[in-house]
Amino acid sequence: MINDIIQDSEKRMSKSIEALKATLTKIRTGRAHPSLIEHIQVSYYGSDVPLTQVANVGVADSRTLSVTPWEKQMVPVIEKALMTADLGLNPVTAGEVIRIPLPPLTEERRKELVKLVKAEAENARIAIRNIRRDANSDFKSLQKDKEISEDEQRGAEDQAQKITDKFIAQVEEVVAEKEKELMEV
Repeated sequence: MINDIIQDSEKRMSKSIEALKATLTKIRTGRAHPSLIEHIQVSYYGSDVPLTQVANVGVADSRTLSVTPWEKQMVPVIEKALMTADLGLNPVTAGEVIRIPLPPLTEERRKELVKLVKAEAENARIAIRNIRRDANSDFKSLQKDKEISEDEQRGAEDQAQKITDKFIAQVEEVVAEKEKELMEV
């Protein structure tokens, strides 16, 4: 019973780490990476779909992304979606290929992005702590129902705390890596 709760907590905490990593890939650094624009929604025959379902997104060079729509009539639609995505990008169309040059980041913008990364990290830490709180309340209810002893409850809570510490350390590693990447010129 205790092991099930611990395993569930661990699984949920690892999902929080994955969600943090996914969020951080959308925060752009100086380098071009397809994940910067893959989440953008494009209107395709009346429904909104991710950009990757209507076009091929690639890296032309270290500072340029290229988007090649599968249908020629999608070029202006994709271009409009990129402009309204509020990423500060200005797509340039050359025939059927849309090129997106990434401007170099200013020092001020880098610091703003680091603040954003720290805010996302705090959200991940809060999520992990909430998972620990849920596990601890499960342990308390088991103890209240006399399914486990007080000693087992304390041991389980200590175990949940160790797992929480491990995952919070992982959050710190991910954030430190992203900050280093952002501050690199």
